[in-house]
Amino acid sequence: MKEVKKSYQIKGMHCASCVLMLEQSLLKVEGVHDARVNLATGKATIDCNPEKVTDYQVTQAVESVGYGVVSKDESDHYQESKNKELQDLKVKICISLFLSGLIVWGSLPGLMGTAPLILQNYWTQLILALPVQFWIGWVFYQATIPALKHRSANMDTLVSLGTTVAFIYSTFITLFPQVVEKVGVQAVPYFDVSTVIISLILVGRFLEAKARAGTSEAIKRLIGLQAKTARVVKDGKEIDIPINEVAVGNIIRVRPGEKIPVDGVITEGESSIDESMVTGESIPVEKTKNDSLIGATINKSGTFLYKATKVGSETMLAQIIKLVEEAQGSKAPIQKIVDRVSSYFVPLVIILAILTFVVWYVFGAQSGFIFALLNSVAVLIIACPCAMGLATPTAIMVGTGRGAERGILIKDAKSLEIAHKINTIIFDKTGTLTKGKPEVTDVIPIQSSKLRVENLLLMAASIEKGSEHSLAEAIVKKAEEDNLKLASVKNFQAVPGHGVAGVIGEQKIILGNRRFMEREKINIDSLRLELDKLEDQGKTVMMLAVAGKLVGLIAVADTLKESAKEAVGKLQRMGIETIIISGDNQKTASAIAKQVGIKRVLAEVLPQDKESEVRKIQQEGKVVAMVGDGINDAPALATADVGIAMGSGTDVAIEAGDITLINGDLNSLILAINLSKKTMRTIKINLFWAFGYNVVLIPVAMGILYPINGILLNPIFASFAMALSSISVVSNSLLLKKARI
Repeated sequence: MKEVKKSYQIKGMHCASCVLMLEQSLLKVEGVHDARVNLATGKATIDCNPEKVTDYQVTQAVESVGYGVVSKDESDHYQESKNKELQDLKVKICISLFLSGLIVWGSLPGLMGTAPLILQNYWTQLILALPVQFWIGWVFYQATIPALKHRSANMDTLVSLGTTVAFIYSTFITLFPQVVEKVGVQAVPYFDVSTVIISLILVGRFLEAKARAGTSEAIKRLIGLQAKTARVVKDGKEIDIPINEVAVGNIIRVRPGEKIPVDGVITEGESSIDESMVTGESIPVEKTKNDSLIGATINKSGTFLYKATKVGSETMLAQIIKLVEEAQGSKAPIQKIVDRVSSYFVPLVIILAILTFVVWYVFGAQSGFIFALLNSVAVLIIACPCAMGLATPTAIMVGTGRGAERGILIKDAKSLEIAHKINTIIFDKTGTLTKGKPEVTDVIPIQSSKLRVENLLLMAASIEKGSEHSLAEAIVKKAEEDNLKLASVKNFQAVPGHGVAGVIGEQKIILGNRRFMEREKINIDSLRLELDKLEDQGKTVMMLAVAGKLVGLIAVADTLKESAKEAVGKLQRMGIETIIISGDNQKTASAIAKQVGIKRVLAEVLPQDKESEVRKIQQEGKVVAMVGDGINDAPALATADVGIAMGSGTDVAIEAGDITLINGDLNSLILAINLSKKTMRTIKINLFWAFGYNVVLIPVAMGILYPINGILLNPIFASFAMALSSISVVSNSLLLKKARI
């Protein structure tokens, strides 16, 4: 049974520890082979055997550790419910800040003297603290209780422990002040600590959620590109119908300024189409009859009719949205370090908090118990792993979204991370460095064959009619332009890397390159001079043999892409080695390489051998990117460290590469590498601050500075610093939106 990928929207995640708990729980489900949970997107993705794993089992696994799965019924309104949750959280924060503000006013030295006596009363403070601790703060207990049942801990555990300890101690002081006074401890409650911590952490979550929403704007923008209706022509009448009712085969009219509803092919008319929102290419593309169209692009000028070929989830835009969503939910290899640290982090913090309490209680001054309590609470609160959990995924979300806006589709976080390390790029020739739309330049019959040019072209086009190669397309197109009626072919055979063969009438026809002629033992000496001359010009030459004898040759030339020479030059200046790989002979491949400035040429490489050539270069210690058209180069693309497909908007191109350049512009290669550099730089800065924040402030919270200069970290300031760390990480990731690539 083929393994499938399933994604689930998860409710209730807050930190890196949540991610780890969920992944461990999902991996325990029989039939789940891999599980990836993304904090920034709130999604869990599993690779599983569909016959063994059901949605119910996944939901049970998620709920068993205290989280929830958004059901199919909820999914349509999930964003609305999230917005409602944020609004509810906003209300709770306002109430919490108001109540904790009153408590602070009545209890903070220097300020309490201005407060009414009722607010200075400990019983009043207890009553004000109760709803903050157990109603507004219930969200922390909701995640903590199931986690403790499974002998695990997360950020909510730290907050619950810290605030509950402070609340219980303060309640005890209020109820039994004489008990603590007998042991020499001043009977002063700390309701301000527990309530302000809860308030500030919830403020941090609210601001973090708002900031995080900005990281997924690329998806929202892509979805917003879709047309809402389509003008369908039926029985001579034009009617507007919702986009989800359009069917394959419908004829649709598009007028100037309108969006193209779905993918299709023009049947009547011509126009100029702005495809920038999908390809990133700002210059409108001229389209005529039989040209393909991408849904959501904009018709700039003429009116035309076209036939819908793909609708719903099959359209190019839908595939792009799916690809970007999957990329944003994937994990970069660097995230493994964070996950490993997080697995030990929360238990370690709890141990440090206990150690802090013991040390301060044993070695502290007269108020050692108070110091012990406050410092241990500060340790629990300061050590939130939120920032660590958000450091990588938020940057990946913004990076992949930014790429999508520029016509660069990044399939997963791994390829985005590796791309900046590339030091060697192998280019396929046809359709990559060249436009992939070759034209017939020469048709030369051998004199002894007494064949006319049109007869030679007729036979070549007839035999090539069954081939999908771009050279075949050029030959057939030339024959059609010359109004030649093609002959029927029997026993057609395509020989990869060599050519084609078949039978016309009673004669066996062979059309192919030198290797094919050598394999079939056909003498080519009579046209060797013409052959060499044409190949020196960078033309691809196909030889035609009838009944075992050479009768002529056809030369095809493919023009370079405008961006090829410029892009290769830029890559070389970046210190990246460039290589050309081609099935063409050495002369033809070298001629193209010379035009673009590439020195290393791998010629006469069969499609099935491209993969081994990539491996050989990897064995030289190189980090290799393979750039191809995404169809016949698929094995090589998969073998390379990063496979980059030149997307002509085809499904296969998107599927084959780790990165797809939809616009086909080679300069997008430089953009992809620069985007990788900027994204990785952002991730490293995020991780530096996330880890550095904890490394520096945990010892301060433990009181390491107190013997030196009397500094202690108040738990209230600890909660403020914790919230600020998460917000700063997300904000730093959002700066990627403005970065120049």
